[in-house]
Amino acid sequence: MEKSKVVIVGASHGGHQSILELLSRYGQNVDITLFEAGDFISFMSCGMELYLEDQVTDVNDVRNFRPENFPQPNVHILNNHEVKTINADTKTVTVTDKQKNETKEYPYDKLILSSGVKAKALPVPGNDLENVFLMRGYNWAKKIKAKLADTSVKKVAVIGAGYIGIEAVEAFAKAGKEVVLLDALERPLGPYLDKEMTDILTTQLEEKGVKVVTGAKIEAFVGDTKVEAVKTDQAEYPVELVIQAAGVVANTEWLKGVVDLDERGWIVTDEYLRTNLPDVYAVGDATLAYSIPAKTKLPIALATVARREARYVVAHLFEDIPSEPFSGVVGSSALSVFDYHFATSGLNSFTAKKAGVTLSSAYYEDTLRPKYVPAKNGNPKVFVQLFFDKLTHQILGGAVLSTYDVTAQGNVLALAIQQKMTLEDLAKADFFFQPGFDRQWSLLNLAAQQALGEEAFVE
Repeated sequence: MEKSKVVIVGASHGGHQSILELLSRYGQNVDITLFEAGDFISFMSCGMELYLEDQVTDVNDVRNFRPENFPQPNVHILNNHEVKTINADTKTVTVTDKQKNETKEYPYDKLILSSGVKAKALPVPGNDLENVFLMRGYNWAKKIKAKLADTSVKKVAVIGAGYIGIEAVEAFAKAGKEVVLLDALERPLGPYLDKEMTDILTTQLEEKGVKVVTGAKIEAFVGDTKVEAVKTDQAEYPVELVIQAAGVVANTEWLKGVVDLDERGWIVTDEYLRTNLPDVYAVGDATLAYSIPAKTKLPIALATVARREARYVVAHLFEDIPSEPFSGVVGSSALSVFDYHFATSGLNSFTAKKAGVTLSSAYYEDTLRPKYVPAKNGNPKVFVQLFFDKLTHQILGGAVLSTYDVTAQGNVLALAIQQKMTLEDLAKADFFFQPGFDRQWSLLNLAAQQALGEEAFVE
């Protein structure tokens, strides 16, 4: 019997997971070909800060997988192969071998698109100057690493105060550079956390010597051949290096006119993650993901989302009528900002407004352990934000923050949101107690109890 031919476009999280799922479920009964336009398979950009701070074995190890991880004869992983178009009528893809400069067509029975996103270069004068960098991918990581040790680079501007921008800020500040952080929004990390927590982190950034400039519109990068300053609508900042971390755009230009895209370039999929073309599916950052708490599709560019979508697609790949729609994701992430660590899950005020969801919130702060343990002995302050439906008390989002690593609590929140738990459920949830770790009621118990207006548990 002839094997089903499955073609995958893109070697990041969605592509990797698709191979794993295909082999796990169908073994030798499928012929798998993965095309990756880049040379390196497959750099994990979320590990870039660890590489920049010498916390990894080698830059070539910061990856999702290696081609040699799949020695199976029915798996073909081809780098430097760029898929140019999809020919739905003949069920082939047109692919260019970038090294040989040869183009040929490859047949498919099923096609999984995991084309991902690319870093956004600001459309301002001077964006082609030397030392104006992007914060994404293997090649940029190596260039940025070299600048950390470059003594001629003393002043650095980071454009964008999201996760990637904050990671760049921390790496350069720790390397002894003078860093200015510029963002168009009013608060660093504003799309991820509410004001109570971003105020804490802004203070932390400033205490570490970072100049934080918000509400700034970038007008130009100034210089002759090399960048010498960043010009905003507020002021001009002299620099020797610019790191652009101002968001991403879907890598979908090659699909225009063939696969349905929305006005921002995201691939349009149905509830089964199918595109408008027969037997063509899409997963990962180039799509909008169904958000369980928002009950609508949102841009949730996370590795965890891509892997869950790939798992679903492959499980139902050969069903004429899929047995169930994709159940959706919560959207959870975590980050360290110098001495602080936070995790966030589901919706917050920013994302809820974008999604048209009305929610209520409660903010809780306390100590991690009983009051008889002094701060110097490992009893720091902890901060919790819960977001919930006012009428049903269903938990729709939340975040935790502390100098102690409480990020595992973010996974508890994610599970609570996914399972549609209420404040009442979380208030009485059965967690362990040991004074070396927490209070008689756990951190999230106490936050939910406060949100319900219960008497405060002081000690």
